[in-house]
Amino acid sequence: MEGIVAMGFEAPTSIQRDAIPVILKGGDLIGCAQTGTGKTAAFVLPLLQKILKEPDRKGTYCMIIVPTRELALQIDQQLQGFAYFLPFSSIAVYGGGSGNVWEAQKNALEKGVDIVIATPGRLIAHLAVGNVDSGNMKMLVLDEADRMLDMGFYDDIMHIVDSVPKQRQTLMFSATMPPRIRELAKKILKNPEEINIGLAKPPEGVLQAAYLVCNEHKRELMRELLKGKEDLKSILIFSSTKKSVREIASELKSHGFKVEAMHSDLQQNEREEALNRFKNRKVQILIATDIVSRGIDIEAIDLVINYNVPADAEDYVHRVGRTARAEQSGVALTFIDPSEKQKFKNIERFIENEIYKAPLPDHLEEVNRSSGKKKAAPKKSSIASRSNRDQKKGR
Repeated sequence: MEGIVAMGFEAPTSIQRDAIPVILKGGDLIGCAQTGTGKTAAFVLPLLQKILKEPDRKGTYCMIIVPTRELALQIDQQLQGFAYFLPFSSIAVYGGGSGNVWEAQKNALEKGVDIVIATPGRLIAHLAVGNVDSGNMKMLVLDEADRMLDMGFYDDIMHIVDSVPKQRQTLMFSATMPPRIRELAKKILKNPEEINIGLAKPPEGVLQAAYLVCNEHKRELMRELLKGKEDLKSILIFSSTKKSVREIASELKSHGFKVEAMHSDLQQNEREEALNRFKNRKVQILIATDIVSRGIDIEAIDLVINYNVPADAEDYVHRVGRTARAEQSGVALTFIDPSEKQKFKNIERFIENEIYKAPLPDHLEEVNRSSGKKKAAPKKSSIASRSNRDQKKGR
């Protein structure tokens, strides 16, 4: 309880309220809730409680499998916070780094660290050489299961499942529940209870808007929107390619913005340093590919910009979900090139909501017209005034 108070938790979120009793009873569980709703604490807190009840435990008690190293580190950090006053051990196991990293992981696994948070590939590498003491393991958690399947980890997941004790409690958490997730659940869970919280919808606190703007004018629009926004402490920009991320970062730096870029070409320590500088508010803007659309926990992101329309409607939900976390408020903007209109319509259909199309600045509207790409945006309005009108109408 001291750890929970120190972490600033006052009341459980919906997923925590519903999942914690099921986990404490020992049953298998499928938990489906959108990003930012507190899924990590929903399984970490009962996990710590169960470990405390087994003071004579031997070997690893729980494995938590995640799609990315960023998520592994985030969960490990939350574990350290919640369990600051508790006698337990954990380690994040992921690829990359030097031989010293492998040795540190190997030593911890051989000693039987209480909780292992791991990416599938690196865990399988340790399993292959006998480094993992899982004979007494009691719990297996699959977090962001839908993302792991999207990344092609199905065979790796099944390999891990076959390598751990069959008598165990298994928990699966996912932001979405497509058919392939249900098929996986049938294979590895036993009579699971299912909890569905706010499936595939952006948080209610997000004010969403979009700009119809051709690709060649997106950077200018971005600069225009960010100009004079020094009061926004934390801005996250998503772009579809590593090349675009680098170009946007260079552009904004040249105009005096404090920026970090994050993509898969960076070394692991470089990515961690970039993320930490953003989380610690040493830089205002983080520009990233979808490598960070899930699995980072940063409080009070003021603004999310989708520089490109996500190819997958579910990815839109995850990107937008970086703001308005934990029932806060935030703004999410999307730039739509004419070639991306259909993708954006698919997103609106998916979330069952038509997103407000904001007007471009006058000079950009004229440029677009001269390019023969007439926009269907309203001429005289603003996101703020639209939001106020909606509130007055009770929307």
